[in-house]
Amino acid sequence: MVNKMLFSFVAVLFGFMSFGFIQANTNDYMPVPRDSDTHVAYIDQIYQKNGKIYLNADFIQWYEGEEANKVFREKEQDPEMTEAPDGYYIVNEDTQLQTLEVAADAKVFMQIYNRTGNVAEADIVWNEEISVAKLIEEMSEPSEMNLAEFPYHLEIHDNKVVKITQQYVP
Repeated sequence: MVNKMLFSFVAVLFGFMSFGFIQANTNDYMPVPRDSDTHVAYIDQIYQKNGKIYLNADFIQWYEGEEANKVFREKEQDPEMTEAPDGYYIVNEDTQLQTLEVAADAKVFMQIYNRTGNVAEADIVWNEEISVAKLIEEMSEPSEMNLAEFPYHLEIHDNKVVKITQQYVP
């Protein structure tokens, strides 16, 4: 009798642990928080030069949700379309590239990229941390999934990029 109760208790405990694990690993999309240090840009190129890492950024304005709809209506003025397609809207009025140094210990968070070499297997893993070296490698190699087509949130401190977060685009 005691063995059955102990077995039942352990089974229930493992059941709760399993559900907790599933819950902890189920992440939905969350917008990148806005602050004065974070700017959205396309990364045209990321590279090493003279022992430092640099990126060439094309800064944009990124809007989501109702804010995207409002800006879309102001910019497009199309009576047929009153909402931003797919829930986001990008304004890129100045395509001039700016070169920024990337901190040696910068953090990189990706949402989707070609992990296996087969683009059909690319799937979303929210905020998967990779190294700056891996980002350089991924952006340098020709691929069906062009990572330069995604916007990135660049957190900048003391004129250096300290955090790069890929923006998922549906």
